[in-house]
Amino acid sequence: MTMTWGDFQAVVQLSAGLNVAILSFVDISLPAIKERRRVFSKARQELEIHRKNPHKQTQDEIAEHKENVGAIDRQLFDLWRETADFENFEDSLIKSTGVFGIIGAVLSLSLLMYSAFHYDETVTLFDEGLVFLSFLSLGAAFIINFFTASKASRFTKRCNELREKMRTTL
Repeated sequence: MTMTWGDFQAVVQLSAGLNVAILSFVDISLPAIKERRRVFSKARQELEIHRKNPHKQTQDEIAEHKENVGAIDRQLFDLWRETADFENFEDSLIKSTGVFGIIGAVLSLSLLMYSAFHYDETVTLFDEGLVFLSFLSLGAAFIINFFTASKASRFTKRCNELREKMRTTL
């Protein structure tokens, strides 16, 4: 059974609509990224408050407190360094989402226009492959944003664990 571009046009329309919407997929990971940055800033502020704890009176209390603050400070710094390394990678991932969106949108809109002009012509295997490629950009953008958001959430969780440790040990 042969399929015409008219029969196939709904699939092409779906591809075009989703590929244009892909440009907003960045919004999936941005809240997690902003939350991670806010939590790190808050943790740094809380550590500075704990560092100046006026309730430590004796030299032993002061020395133990200073050692505990130093240990958490090192852990927070190591976590910050790990996230800073990821931020460069994260930025390139977000940019690549836009690139995938533009490529997919241009390809699918071109296919949509082609299908309108060639409505009664038969769809070839090559044509089907092009439509399939237009859907791949959607998957790539979703995977990139899901990965970025989940990684940011893990860093936020680890930072919140350090904040909780500050509250209990300092």
